[in-house]
Amino acid sequence: MYNIGIDLGGTNIAVAIVTETGEIVRKGSTPTLNDRKYDAIVKDMAGLCMKLMAEEGLKKEDIHSVGIGSPGTPDPVHGVIVYANNLHFDNAPIRQEFQKYLNVPVYVENDANVAALGEYESGAGKLYKDFVAITLGTGVGSGIIIDRKIISGSWYGGAEVGHMVIQYGGEPCTCGRKGCWEAYSSATGLIRDAKRAAKENPKSEMNTLLEGNLEKMNAKIPFDAAQKGDKVAQEVIDSYIGHLAVGLVNVINIFQPEIIVLGGGVSAQRDNLIVPLKKKIVDEIYGGEAAFKTKIEIAQLGNDAGIIGAAMLYKINEV
Repeated sequence: MYNIGIDLGGTNIAVAIVTETGEIVRKGSTPTLNDRKYDAIVKDMAGLCMKLMAEEGLKKEDIHSVGIGSPGTPDPVHGVIVYANNLHFDNAPIRQEFQKYLNVPVYVENDANVAALGEYESGAGKLYKDFVAITLGTGVGSGIIIDRKIISGSWYGGAEVGHMVIQYGGEPCTCGRKGCWEAYSSATGLIRDAKRAAKENPKSEMNTLLEGNLEKMNAKIPFDAAQKGDKVAQEVIDSYIGHLAVGLVNVINIFQPEIIVLGGGVSAQRDNLIVPLKKKIVDEIYGGEAAFKTKIEIAQLGNDAGIIGAAMLYKINEV
């Protein structure tokens, strides 16, 4: 039997047929065209699923379930996306609409949670029971799984640790508050601080790498410049890792997970990120070095985490 995972994004819809062990056997994508109503988007989602099934020689009877990861706030119990700003969804009955085309069990969950589930079932977290995934991208996404249960609160919008405040009155966040962890530890926050530092220090190696164009700044540039011995870039990285450590220590102090997995673009720095980060965590954590037992590792599944996790939703819903 196979399961289908759908990663519904504001720009693209990614679909994969996945084995019970998390192996992708066929995948494809189509534009979301998010200015349309939910029923038109669901029709395209279902159409892509059936196209991939036909290409793989599969019938409806071969599909055990479909899982859908969506941005915004889903209601997993009723299969409704309560609100998703990027998709203009407002109480969209996704499960009911999808089953008009493919009448199998359909599970709906937040996209960050399904990405975490993918790593939990088939990636860096598969050997652990209590697990947290943090995505360091445009924002700071999070997925928390404790004792094989996704933690999302009474109304399915909780566990957004990227929006805990770590600096009162600090940098503005897209959520409307100031000082959120996301404002400091996202790739966006790193780029903002690196731009500021490069502008204030024209002789910084960052400007050389940018060829004088600050708009070319990305999350990799400050790391590259620091590796070349640029003290300005190193200060940017140290500040970034310090803020990242503060948030991770908060997560560890609250949940004490066996492992935290870091994904997203910044995680591509691997040891350049992880090694100094662990040293900072030791300095911050309640109980000191002896209390630091949570493993900090890099995610393994990359962009496939969402579709694999969506396909695996049945595992935590059929228990």
